[in-house]
Parts: sequence; structure tokens; C-alpha cells
Amino acid sequence: MRLVIARCSVDYAGRLSAHLPLATRLLLVKGDGSVLVHSDSLSYKPLNWMSPPCTLTQVEVDEERAELGVTEIWRVAQAKTADLLVISIHEILHDSSHELGIDPGLQKDGVEADLQRLLAEQIELLGEGHALVRREYMTAIGPVDILARDAAGGSVAVEIKRRGDIDGVEQLTRYLELMNRDPRLAPVAGVFAAQQIKPQARALAEDRGIRCLLLDYDAMRGLDNAENRLF
Repeated sequence: MRLVIARCSVDYAGRLSAHLPLATRLLLVKGDGSVLVHSDSLSYKPLNWMSPPCTLTQVEVDEERAELGVTEIWRVAQAKTADLLVISIHEILHDSSHELGIDPGLQKDGVEADLQRLLAEQIELLGEGHALVRREYMTAIGPVDILARDAAGGSVAVEIKRRGDIDGVEQLTRYLELMNRDPRLAPVAGVFAAQQIKPQARALAEDRGIRCLLLDYDAMRGLDNAENRLF
């Protein structure tokens, strides 16, 4: 992984266009080819990024941009779309590379792992006509718990938690933003699934067009038959 702290401006062109004016930012160039632009805020969410497969090339600075103080230009092109990320660097304050090795991945607690497996086996809980595509669908920022297709063939990304809070909704939102850039998947609907969902998390999810699904762990394991309950 390459870490660069630089004064830069950033322009993104694709399905949407965006501009970040000149400021000091952290640029991450990961081993999978992805490039992420971070500020010293917004926690772990990048300001902009390009997911793999993509190619980073350093292009020549023309005279006009050089007069404005630009010393380097990074051109990050998506291999499967016309999306383009252009980073205009005015000054590099830090530049280092580190070999991180193979990451073992996120180890979920037993209940979350079981919920994921059970929902994959009982994918019809998402709705009639849904079909499993795969578990742990990898994106540039981490794996989505479940990728499915609905009855109409549309993509559905599912994030699973024991207790659903706002952080979980934010996590799914980031996955959806990234996945909806992929023309092979877009449009991608989101489902936030949990044993309990806090009211604030439900309100945020619904405001963002994300469907909420309560999971009954015992019923999914076959330990609780709702038909035999008195109330």
C-alpha cells in the first residue's frame, strides 16, 4: 500500500461529476489497484475513490497547470467504464509504501456468521422470487454479506447485524454507492437485516431507500415455531 499526503485537487468524471478544491489530503493506492482520497474527517469514509479494475498513470503537466502550481497529475481510469479520477498534486508532504501481506478478513461473531449462513439458505425471507448470488461479495472497501437477485432480476445487497444501528446503515450506504458504479450490478437495492434495529437506524435507512428486515434467529434455526405460540 502506498500512502501519500499531498496538497491536491481532485476531479471525478463518470456517471456523476465531482470536484474537490485544493486542500491537504491522504491518498491511498492499494495493492488491488484501488485509489482512495481521504480528508482528516468523515471517519473511514473517503471523499472520492476509484475501485478496481483501474489503472493509475502519471501524465505530463502542461504549462498552464504548472503555472498554477501543479507538480504532478495522476490519472486513474476505470477499466470497465468511462469513469475517470484526476488528482492534481501541488505538493507532496509524505510518500511511503508498505507491504501489508494477505489479510485474513473480518472475523464475525458466531451469531452474525450464523445469520448470514441461514439467510443465504433461506433467501426467500428477502421476498418471493429472490435468489442467492453469493455470500461475502467483495468490493474495494470490504465484503457485502449477501448479494442476491430479486424476482425482476435486480441486484440486492444485504448487510447483516445482530443489533442494527446507524453505523451499520452507513456501512451499507458506502457499499451501495460503490456497487452502483458497476454497470454489471446497477441499480443495486439495499436491505439492512438484523435481529434488532434501532429506531434511528430504521429512520436513516428508510430515508436512503434501504429496506429493513428483522431476523428471527430461533425461527431461522428451526428452534421456534410461531404456529405453536399462544401469543
